[in-house]
Amino acid sequence: MEIDKAIRESDDKRLKTKYNNAIYVIKRALALYSIEEVAFSFNGGKDSTVLLHLLRAGYFLHRVEQSCSNGVQIDFPIRTIYFESTSVFPEINTFTYDTSKTYGLQMDIIRTDFKSGLEALLKSKPIRAIFLGVRIGDPTAVGQEQFSPSSPGWPPFMRVNPILDWSYRDVWAFLLTCKVQYCSLYDQGYTSIGSIYDTVPNALLSISSTSSKEKFKPAYLLPDGRLERAGRVKKNSPLDGTRSPAVNNGLDSVNSHKNRMFTASIIGVGDEILFGTVEDQLGPSLCKKLHSIGWMTSRTTVVRNDIDSVAEEVDRCKSVSDLVFLYGGVGPLHSDVTSAGVAKAFGVRLAPDEEFEEFLRHLIGDHCTGDRNEMAQLPEGITELLHHEKLPVPLIKCCNVIVLSATNASELEKQWDCLIELTGSDGFLVTIESYSSKRLTTNLTDVETAQPLSKLCLEFPDLYIGCFRRSRQGPLVISFEGKDPSRVQAGVEALCKKFNAGAFSEVN
Repeated sequence: MEIDKAIRESDDKRLKTKYNNAIYVIKRALALYSIEEVAFSFNGGKDSTVLLHLLRAGYFLHRVEQSCSNGVQIDFPIRTIYFESTSVFPEINTFTYDTSKTYGLQMDIIRTDFKSGLEALLKSKPIRAIFLGVRIGDPTAVGQEQFSPSSPGWPPFMRVNPILDWSYRDVWAFLLTCKVQYCSLYDQGYTSIGSIYDTVPNALLSISSTSSKEKFKPAYLLPDGRLERAGRVKKNSPLDGTRSPAVNNGLDSVNSHKNRMFTASIIGVGDEILFGTVEDQLGPSLCKKLHSIGWMTSRTTVVRNDIDSVAEEVDRCKSVSDLVFLYGGVGPLHSDVTSAGVAKAFGVRLAPDEEFEEFLRHLIGDHCTGDRNEMAQLPEGITELLHHEKLPVPLIKCCNVIVLSATNASELEKQWDCLIELTGSDGFLVTIESYSSKRLTTNLTDVETAQPLSKLCLEFPDLYIGCFRRSRQGPLVISFEGKDPSRVQAGVEALCKKFNAGAFSEVN
């Protein structure tokens, strides 16, 4: 079988892994359902073209395993559904009908809307499962697995998604490796094809030309697969591939929030910290760094290496803090559950990120390929990669949650400096008016100072007034923190007036 042979002879390890996984899903479906009970939804696009040839290979291999074939190519008996529309590109229609003729597809052409047409078809045919060319990143892919029942309100059938975890790069690697025909629009700069009303060539593939007619490179030359839908026309959405932050938290203008207090939560992930095996350096260091740019750390916690523990803490913090910082639990080990916990907190699944995987591959080589690369599984639909030339891999931002990969103070210093350069001037981690602070020490007892300090907090609600001792026998340290230096000084003077002269000494 030419498809299987082409993949077997390929040197692309990742493609082989994706192919084998997809073939497994197809053979599993063919084992669960009879050939009369399955169908294939074909729309002429690149994804369904990939799926067509995977189904041809999968059916052939399924028959070989059942000893029903002697290795000779057999007919393709799976029923094919095509929803014809007046808004479809003529090239798509032509390619679809030509493909049907070439491979002898049993086509059911439906000219009504998708739901009505599907209801009518399922009433007339014993179809129980439909193969779909859905990939993660598609608008309809959220929440789907390789086998997913149809949504409530739809006719009942099993959605089978063999290429759900395939990336844009995987699709084109397959089509080019197998040397199969695809719609001609993809050679004209189209990277994701919808209707004639919402699809244009991808501007990222435009070729500079002196002629009046704009020219484009073919779709498989798109350098960043995440931007395959940049050719889909959307109202109030740029077509240049730029992206807005996942969440802006109202931080569009530094000046408009000059007097606002920004808060952050810090979550450490690690049993080794809770067991006392290692000392946590990153949490206190992050508190100092946030304080230095005028932010208030409202909460800092350490949780176990457990998905539910991470998810519960992230869910608690993300709704009450402007930013949440996580450290620990990042990597390929069984205890590295931070990404999964963040995904669960936002109610999304983990999905392979092609761009992040490329960074990992450059960093650690071929040990990081295919489905074994757990580190490249990031929360679906909410992940933004923060690039900096000094970082070997980007930082991960999921809405208002930032995941740090630092394991020690020096690594944190580097990542923090890069984060400030990327976002500190006008981004989500805005640098605001720093704190003014003063510290006093006294040999007065706690009992003597308790009531005056309580009254002082009421008199100066805009200040943070705290007390601590470095030892039980040592002096009491009283700290004043605030944004207005004059108010801090006024608070210090008000406290001194409540006691005899010389009761307090100021500490630098």
